[in-house]
Amino acid sequence: MKGFLEDANYSIGLLDEGATLADVIDNCIYEHTHTGKRAFYVGDLGKLVKKNIQWQNVMAPIKPFYPVRCNSTPGVLEILGTLGIGFACSSKSEMALVQGLGISPENIIYTNPCKQASQIKYAAKAGINIMTCDSDIELKKIARNHPNAKLLLHIATEDITADEEMNMKFGTTLKNCRHLMECAKEFGVQIVGVKFHVSGSCKELQTYIHAISDARCVFDMAEEFGFKMNMLDIGGGFTGSELQLEEINHVIRPLLDVYFPKESGIDVIAEPGCYYVSSAFTLAVNIIAKKTIEYDKLLPSGMEQARNDDEPVFTYYINDGVYGSFASKLSEKLNTNPGVHKKYKEDEPLFASSLWGPSCDELDQIVENCLLPELSVGDWLIFDNMGSGTLGEQSTFNDYQRPLIYYMMSFSDWDEMQDAGITSDTLMKNFFFVPSCIQLSPEDRFSTAA
Repeated sequence: MKGFLEDANYSIGLLDEGATLADVIDNCIYEHTHTGKRAFYVGDLGKLVKKNIQWQNVMAPIKPFYPVRCNSTPGVLEILGTLGIGFACSSKSEMALVQGLGISPENIIYTNPCKQASQIKYAAKAGINIMTCDSDIELKKIARNHPNAKLLLHIATEDITADEEMNMKFGTTLKNCRHLMECAKEFGVQIVGVKFHVSGSCKELQTYIHAISDARCVFDMAEEFGFKMNMLDIGGGFTGSELQLEEINHVIRPLLDVYFPKESGIDVIAEPGCYYVSSAFTLAVNIIAKKTIEYDKLLPSGMEQARNDDEPVFTYYINDGVYGSFASKLSEKLNTNPGVHKKYKEDEPLFASSLWGPSCDELDQIVENCLLPELSVGDWLIFDNMGSGTLGEQSTFNDYQRPLIYYMMSFSDWDEMQDAGITSDTLMKNFFFVPSCIQLSPEDRFSTAA
């Protein structure tokens, strides 16, 4: 192993059956309270193993290609690489990061819809040939910089949800596919398959039926031009719910069996990102400031109904925000509610509250309105399902201190990896044993990826 992953200073704590994720969080909060109240993540890498088993049970033989942008932390990439998963990369840095794992170019796809010429050249030099394309301009750019490229035509889906605008922003029409094939013939570029993407927020699973039918039309069209198509990419949009996974499988399986049967030799792949990592990471943040709102005109919308006239309304500022771990809040709704770490009585009153990041920016609002017991500066809040979004990325906000990351895995999950034969020497060197009776210490027991 070489490059970034070799230099990364991290370890994975093996917890015996008496220790839990909550114990790890409790201990880390105790340590941070005494050494410096910095936001931190706890990542349960065993959940990645469970998610992969679930995927194989429900979606096999569809091969997952993990979108690196979802979470590019070294622990995640090493586990997924060991599991034999492919990777979907959107930049040169992501391609280089994955290559540092020893992943073969055949298991890497370059998926950025708007590629830089220099990065196409990098992919060509690295032997990464499979990439997506949705316009003649992109096709010509690829032809000039990567003659050996193998293209997946990205077709638009007919999603009638709120994400319709995004779906139409990327992806081409069936009518334009014929034009792209003519261009590909002219420039000597191979077209080997089709990609589409259905948003995770899409409630109409019929969208998959239309998309697969459209893909079949493109495959038939390709035969006219003499292209040998061998790959269908059904994209991402998998939320992590086993129920959603089974519902999608129930809808697409009959169509795949008819349009892309196993004997056709066409490989069907997908790009599950949030599915693997979202539930695996928990974020702990600290309250750094507190204000009491006294005037109704200052209340965020909706808070007026959440309080009585004689009740205070609290605004809390935390040491992480939209310029850090909550970056996705700028474009989508937060899919987790804050939990209070400290113990409080069940009958303790709850107050209308809002949560803000540390930047003093009007955009840096994490939660507009929630009910919490009265908290103090120094108290901790816990956010579940925080594994997808900005982990591994650098913030441009001045003085932003990236949260520490503590990796752990239960012994039962570790045994499951052993039994399945999906461990490696490079991964095993990062494990260490954490007895439940010993107090965990970040300095002595955990190394961190910061």
